[in-house]
Amino acid sequence: MGFIEHYDDLPMDWVGDWAGRRAALTPRHIALYDSFTQKSYTFQDLNDRACRVGTYLADTLGLGKGDVITLICRNRIEAIDLYLACGKLGIILAPLSQRLKKPELDDLLARLKPRVLVHENAFAELVATLAVPGSVQAVIEIDGAQNPFENVILKTEARAINIPLALNDISLYVHTGGTTAVPKICIVSHRQMVWNSFDILATGIVGAFRSVLITFPFFHIGGWNTFTPLLHAGVTSVLLREFNPGLILELIHEGRVENFGAVEAMLQFLIAHPKFAETDFSKVKAITAAAAPCSKAVMQVFLDKGIPISQTYGMTEAGPSNFAYIARTDSLEELLTNSASIGTSMFHCDAKIVDRDSGHEVAPGEVGVLCLRSPHNFDGYLNDPARTEKVISPEGWVYTGDLAVRDQDGLVCIQGRADNMFITGGENVSPEEIEQALMKHPAVAGAICAGVPDPKWGQAPVALVVFHAGKTVAEDELKHFCREHLAGYKVPKEIRAVASLPLTGAGKLDRHTVVGLFA
Repeated sequence: MGFIEHYDDLPMDWVGDWAGRRAALTPRHIALYDSFTQKSYTFQDLNDRACRVGTYLADTLGLGKGDVITLICRNRIEAIDLYLACGKLGIILAPLSQRLKKPELDDLLARLKPRVLVHENAFAELVATLAVPGSVQAVIEIDGAQNPFENVILKTEARAINIPLALNDISLYVHTGGTTAVPKICIVSHRQMVWNSFDILATGIVGAFRSVLITFPFFHIGGWNTFTPLLHAGVTSVLLREFNPGLILELIHEGRVENFGAVEAMLQFLIAHPKFAETDFSKVKAITAAAAPCSKAVMQVFLDKGIPISQTYGMTEAGPSNFAYIARTDSLEELLTNSASIGTSMFHCDAKIVDRDSGHEVAPGEVGVLCLRSPHNFDGYLNDPARTEKVISPEGWVYTGDLAVRDQDGLVCIQGRADNMFITGGENVSPEEIEQALMKHPAVAGAICAGVPDPKWGQAPVALVVFHAGKTVAEDELKHFCREHLAGYKVPKEIRAVASLPLTGAGKLDRHTVVGLFA
């Protein structure tokens, strides 16, 4: 009799049964406060709901391990119900952004081939326009007049539904932006989610708090990568349906929030809100900045209130939790001094900075591409091995595409993108996708897009266009046209007409010139 070769491939009862395991440990502790309904739920409540939802999915719809459910909704408890129920059954949850437009969603649905599409009533009109694939056997609405989720699914008599799963079994399909117009679908295993929790808790980002506000949407890995470690640690999650600075300030003033994550744009909205000056921040112990380092000006506002801000960094393919700045002294001034740094790699994450051409590791002070390796690497892009091979090496190194530099103290700063993708308000944006949308307009012969510095969003898209001979169109009309094909954050904030597009010596589109023109 031999030993198990790989424990990550061994089905075990606890894998995915996050609700059941936490309910067994702390059944009466408050798991969730829903700021919209102002209702609180214990960990036992979450498990009961997950069992009811899971029973309906298995017994009524006949779903089982490996089946896919797509979800279009804001951050609601029903999304958590599905996440926890799917975890018990080995069903793969694929949350889709309601900010995407019909062409983007149609493409994702065609590749995901879900058996069920669940959506919030608020997005019923959007869903009605979609090319729902033949794989879908049921479309279920949350909220609305009939509300089958509340009136049917949650009234199902629950039974024991948990099945053994392996850590390498798939938990989520998460779409993310990239350097081509086709969205990438990341395969996220239970192993990735578990090790993300380990790293977040071991690094000390959320485990020390009693209540944490979830600000990141559930169509991003960041939303689930906030909720899951909170559940593992028995910490209360405070739920927002969508980002609402006034409501966030109310929750902070009421003392319901000890910690929250945010991109800089969110913090700017809080500062600009009329309630900000009168808000009592005394219960807030820390803020976690994500997506891009927070500016000194914004940091200073919260440091003046005695609230430390920890910079973090990661990407879906490699984490998404990979780096964090952990203060080395008790001085808040240290955080301001090193505001541009993302700190060091997390407890269970290797990191190296390599030369773009040779692939060899560079010395401290030299700029190269950041590469990451950890047990919370993703499992590749869905049905896209060629793309997967470009981003992850046989040795397990994920090529982030971010230029970085490490100082003599081991602290890392991000210097920009090695490829064309840029980040606006925490969202990855592909310039090629915007260019293709612009060129669908009958008057546009060519287009080039780039991200330029923006005081609110970090970066914002801008574009140059060339019109067909004898044709022209107003900038506002082009922006309106883009909104029909792209999510709002991808619509260029400025579009200029030019006689010809800037090209490099090799004849490729020159986005660096575009940045200079709009700077």
